[in-house]
Amino acid sequence: MDTEAGGSVAAPALGRAATRRPLRVATWNINSVRLRRPLLAELAAALDPDVLCLQETKCPDDLFPLEEIRALGFAHVAHRGMKGYNGVAILSRLPFALREGEPDWCGRGDCRHLAVELDAPGGPLELHNFYVPAGGDVPDREANPKFAHKLDFVAEAAAWSAARGARPRSILVGDLNIAPLEHDVWSHRQLLDVVSHTPVEVEALTAWQRAGQWHDAVRHFVPEDQKLYTWWSYRARDWAVSDRGRRLDHVWVSPDLTGRLSRHAVLKAARGWRQASDHVPVMVEIAP
Repeated sequence: MDTEAGGSVAAPALGRAATRRPLRVATWNINSVRLRRPLLAELAAALDPDVLCLQETKCPDDLFPLEEIRALGFAHVAHRGMKGYNGVAILSRLPFALREGEPDWCGRGDCRHLAVELDAPGGPLELHNFYVPAGGDVPDREANPKFAHKLDFVAEAAAWSAARGARPRSILVGDLNIAPLEHDVWSHRQLLDVVSHTPVEVEALTAWQRAGQWHDAVRHFVPEDQKLYTWWSYRARDWAVSDRGRRLDHVWVSPDLTGRLSRHAVLKAARGWRQASDHVPVMVEIAP
């Protein structure tokens, strides 16, 4: 039976919930799901995720490529999109229920958050997929409304996490558009006044993470003194040679899941795919 509500679609289960392998949850800013839908097959082959969260799908719900995605084995799909901008989707091999009543961030209705209750091995998991505003180019609230929107969005998210507290068996993923740590950027000193790594943004993201007691699942595996990137600008003549990246894409888990983290992957090779997104997929495995 298929059901639709707010851009969500559920299809028959594939029985993956009964397996005992680690749960693989991936996130990717695809930068247009229709333009880059052939790359979803490459991602599925490389990472074999059980759940794939997409951001910046740039696709209204009536044009979402549902059948092509189901053909890749993602029988359960939720999507919330709009023409040309923003948009989020959750593609899953496991059944889920769409969470209703989540906040309308900054009162804009701009398709930046989607949440489900996932029927996962070991019990239900609450999964949140976020696309935080990029914030424009000028790191000044008064001079740049886009930057003000970004700060307001993250502040609302922090208040939301604080009000909810640390929820058990919860995962938060997405393009959070902030690289918080010194080695999340190619040059801490040179990017201190560049949007995505400014102190005010880092402070805001850290407050959000602490408010919900979220654990950084990727840095769980990669020490903070090691460079770690998930985004490389289209402006670079040769992104691989210059390697001036930033870690904008994150996976956070609730404290009770920290001990179940078993592996991570950052699919850097995806940045070199034909018609690549400027972001690459990030995945973590969680033992049942």
